[in-house]
Amino acid sequence: MNHPQYEKTLVIIKPDGVQRSLIGELIKRYERIGLKLVGSKMLIPSKEMVESHYTVDPEWKRKAGEKVIKNYEVKGLMPPSLDPLVASEKILGRLKKYMSSGPVVALVWQGAHSVAIVRKITGGTEPLTSDIGTIRGDFVLDSYELSDTDTRSVRNLVHASGTVDEAEKEINLWFRPEEILSYRLVQDEILYDVNLDGILE
Repeated sequence: MNHPQYEKTLVIIKPDGVQRSLIGELIKRYERIGLKLVGSKMLIPSKEMVESHYTVDPEWKRKAGEKVIKNYEVKGLMPPSLDPLVASEKILGRLKKYMSSGPVVALVWQGAHSVAIVRKITGGTEPLTSDIGTIRGDFVLDSYELSDTDTRSVRNLVHASGTVDEAEKEINLWFRPEEILSYRLVQDEILYDVNLDGILE
C-alpha cells in the first residue's frame, strides 16, 4: 500500500476548538477536499502525553526555541533566553497547560498529499498572519504578541502534523493500530480510479 492515496496525517482539535463548538466545521473543511477520516477519538490528554506529543521530534525543542528567539528579535524585543533549549521550555510549559485544559478531538485523515493539504487548509501557526480561507485565518484573532502579553500559548484551534514522518510518529502515539480503520468510500473511485470506468452502468 505505497500509493499516495494511503498517506495519513494527524489533526488534533485543541481545547479552544472544542469549546467554541467548531468540531463539525473543522472536520467539514478537511472532509470536503476529499480526505477520508480513518480514526477519531475525544479525550483529555495528560501533561505527560502533551510533552510526548511535542517532543516526538527530537529536534522540536531546539527548533521551537530558535523560532521564539527569532520572533522576539524581529519585534525588536529581548527574548526570554538566547539559549533555544531554555526558550523552548517556557513554550512547552504553556502548551502542556493549554492542551490539557479540556477535551481535544484527535483525528487521522487519509488521502493523497494529506500532510501538505491539511497544513494548507489549516494555515500558519500564528492566526494573525494566516491567510483568509484557512481555518486559522477565518476563525481566530489570536497572535504571538497577544499570547506573549498574557504569557500563554497561542490559541490556534488545531494541531496538524508537519511531515509524513512526524505524522506517522504522532499517529502511533495517539492511536493503537486497531483504532485506524480501513474502508472504502464511493468518492475514492472519483479521486483515485485511473480510468473512471466504474461510473456508468
